[in-house]
Amino acid sequence: MKKKLLLILLVLCQGFLHAQQDAWVYLTDKENVASSIANPITILSQNAINRKNAHAIPIDARDVPVNENYITQLKAQTGITVKAKSKWFNAVHVRGSEADINALAVLSFVDHIDFADKGLNTAGRSSSQQDKFEVEETSVNFTYGNSQNQIQMLNLDNLHIADYTGEGIVIAVLDAGFPNVNTMSSFQRLRDNNDLLDGYDFVTRNPNVYAYTGNTHGTKVLSDMAGFIQDQFVGTAPDASYYLFRTEDGATENPVEESYWVEAAERADSLGVHIINSSLGYTTYDNPNYSYTPSDMDGNTAYITKGANIAVEKGILVVNSAGNSGNGAWQIVGAPADAANVLSIGAVDAAGNYASFSSRGNATQPTQKPDVVAQGASPFVINENDGIENNNGTSFSSPIMAGAVACLMQAAPTLSVEQIKQFIRMSASQYATPDFFLGYGIPDFDLALTLALSVEEETYSTIKIFPNPVNDILQIQLPLETNSELIIYDVLGKVVFEQYVNRSLNQIDMSTMSSGLYLLRISSETTTKTFKLVKQ
Repeated sequence: MKKKLLLILLVLCQGFLHAQQDAWVYLTDKENVASSIANPITILSQNAINRKNAHAIPIDARDVPVNENYITQLKAQTGITVKAKSKWFNAVHVRGSEADINALAVLSFVDHIDFADKGLNTAGRSSSQQDKFEVEETSVNFTYGNSQNQIQMLNLDNLHIADYTGEGIVIAVLDAGFPNVNTMSSFQRLRDNNDLLDGYDFVTRNPNVYAYTGNTHGTKVLSDMAGFIQDQFVGTAPDASYYLFRTEDGATENPVEESYWVEAAERADSLGVHIINSSLGYTTYDNPNYSYTPSDMDGNTAYITKGANIAVEKGILVVNSAGNSGNGAWQIVGAPADAANVLSIGAVDAAGNYASFSSRGNATQPTQKPDVVAQGASPFVINENDGIENNNGTSFSSPIMAGAVACLMQAAPTLSVEQIKQFIRMSASQYATPDFFLGYGIPDFDLALTLALSVEEETYSTIKIFPNPVNDILQIQLPLETNSELIIYDVLGKVVFEQYVNRSLNQIDMSTMSSGLYLLRISSETTTKTFKLVKQ
C-alpha cells in the first residue's frame, strides 16, 4: 500500500511540475526610447558608453530597459510568476499554467508569447538529458608549476613576460556558484588589487554571489583565469577585473536559466564589460517538452544563443565552452556556443590531442565549431577549499582561453572584437585545415599578438582585406571615408557579390561561396582598389 501511495504521489508531483509552464512574453514597446538614446548615461555606465564609442557600436532601443510598469502588471496576473527580464529582447520570462500564460495575450502591451515547450506553440521537441558541467575526475595536493602546461600550450607565457596579464580588461563570469571567492587565499591578490568588482545571483535575486548554493563550479572556473598561488598556480589573466554572475541553477534544468544568462549579459553590457566567459551549455531539460534537438543548434534558434549574438553586437567578446557531449548521443556543440558570433572552445589533453568528451562541430552549423581549443582534459583548477586539483571538461578550457583573450586585448586595445577573434583563429595550429574536433586548433597567442600589432601599426590610410585566403568571414579595413562599394567577381568576370561597406559595416560572410580565385574591388569617392582573393 505504501509503495502504491508513493507511486501515486510521484505521478501527481510530476504532473504538477509539468503543468507549470515556462514562456517568454514579448512586449510591444518601451518608455522614453528616443530621450534615453539621446542621453545614454541615463541607461548605461560611462564605461559601457566609452567601450561602444571606441568600436563604433551604436546605442539603440535594445539598450533601453524594459517598461517596469508592464512587469508590475504581469506580476499581478493570476497564477503568473515573473522569473527574469530582458531589455535586448524586450521580453519577460514567466512561469504559470498554460491557460494563465495564454491569458496574458489579451494585455495591450503583450506582443506575442513563446512557450519553452514548443509543442504549445507549434511542433514539439524531445531529446535526452545532458550533463553540461565538467566530467568529474579530481585529485588533490599537486605541487609547483601546476598551471604551466595549460598556459605554455597557448604560448601565453610570452605575453605575461611582456606584462600583458589582463590589466584594464573587465571579464564577466556567468556560472553556477562562486562560494568562498571572497575569502580564499588564492584570490587574495585579486581582492588586494580591487579587481573583484561585484557580483549578483540572478537565480535567487541575491547580491551575495559568494553564498554556497550546492555548486562550486564557478569558483573553479574563475581560478583558471584569476587564481594566484605563489610558485604553485597562476591563472591566464591574473590582473584582469571580474564581475561574477550566477545564472545557473545546478539542481534543475529549466530554460529560465537561459533568461538569467541573458539578464546577466545585459548587466555586463551596461557595466562596460569587455569579455564574457560562460562555461555553460543548454541542450535538453528536465521537462522533455522544453528540450532542443541537435538541429536547433543552428546558431540562431535557442533564446540564449540569440542573446549571445546580441552581446557580441554590443561589443562584448563572448567565450563559451563547446560542451561535453562528444562521447554521448548528442555529440555536437550546444547553445550558446553554437552562435556564429561566439568564440566556442573545445578541449584537448596535456599533449594537445582531442579530448573525446569535447563536443564536436557539425556541417549544419553556420560557422566552424568549435572555433579553437585549449586544455580541458585534466587541467589544473583551484577548488573552493584553496586546494589545487585536476578536473575535466570544456568548462575549464573556456576560462583558460578567455583569460588569454584578455591578455591579447590588453596588448592590442584598439582592435575590434571580430579582429581579435580572427587573429586568434589565424594563429591556431590547423587554421588552414579546420575540422569538427579541434576547430582551427590550438592558438599561439604570441603569433596572434604579432598579427594584431601589424594591424594596429597601420595608419588606416589605405584599404586592406584579411584574412586572404579566407574561409568564412572576410574583414575589410577602410580609411575614414563614407560608404564604399564592394564587388566580388569570379574568374569569368561575373559579379557574384556586391555590398556597401564602411568603417562599422566592415565584414562579409563568404562561407557559402565556392572555393576558388576571385577579384574583389572596393570603390569610394576618392579611390578604387582591386584585390586577388582566394576562397578556401
